[in-house]
Amino acid sequence: MRLVVTGASGFVGAHFCLQASGRHELVGLHHATALQLPGVAPLRLDLRDPRAAARLRALKPDWIVHFAFKVKGEGAAEANRRMMDAVLGAEVPVAYASSTVVHWARPTAYGAARSADEARLRAASVPSVILRPSAPYGPRLLSHRPAHRESFETLARLVRWSPVVPLIGDGHYRRQPIHVRDFAEAMLACMAGPSPRVAFDAGGGSALSFREIIAALAAAAGRRPRLLPVPKAVFVALARRQPNFDPELIDAVDADELADPGPLEAATGLRMRPFAEGAAELLR
Repeated sequence: MRLVVTGASGFVGAHFCLQASGRHELVGLHHATALQLPGVAPLRLDLRDPRAAARLRALKPDWIVHFAFKVKGEGAAEANRRMMDAVLGAEVPVAYASSTVVHWARPTAYGAARSADEARLRAASVPSVILRPSAPYGPRLLSHRPAHRESFETLARLVRWSPVVPLIGDGHYRRQPIHVRDFAEAMLACMAGPSPRVAFDAGGGSALSFREIIAALAAAAGRRPRLLPVPKAVFVALARRQPNFDPELIDAVDADELADPGPLEAATGLRMRPFAEGAAELLR
């Protein structure tokens, strides 16, 4: 298959490209960050451009795999709407990396934009795959550096080098982290499946509190850092000054975000590994 991957210069998009490379013909779209991935033909394209849909059609893809997304900032909702305009305007099957944030009880602009994208895909006439990852993680790519450092990379550095690891609040809120390679394989399996329309939550094989996630990283690193609970309001204030973090998402972080992998595993025949099995890769 010929796959056009939007957001290929991002962390999850780059890992997807590496998993699919050698099995499929890949065109990786990037806008602000240079793209150098083996087996991927790079193409600079701003999906917000009104001419983007025509350029996508000209690439003659069998699927568009849509990772590109503006998380926060002025004009984020409009930017995401225009990017989906381009993707749907190509009139080919679409695989979309959404987020389990769409299930959060507390509304956020990020969740609303993801939900809007999903609704547009469900209403479209083309085949579609929607996967909602919960806290994707994986190893750094030495040959490729995303524009923004991933949250798990920052956490792994703290666990490895710092005697103290700060917690947002009490740290008892739970996540179900999914390894990026498992997520990529699940996406590819769904695209190859018989159903023209599927949507799954994509969680890893274990549901862990944030404290347990840190403990798993510490065990892999042979460390025993001290945990320091910090009021959530402090992190929300810091997030307003950091380009990598969304203060709205930080403010909602103390709600559980779980994603049962059972339905996805049953549909694909794959196994989503528990976090303890993949934690060591974050420390390399």
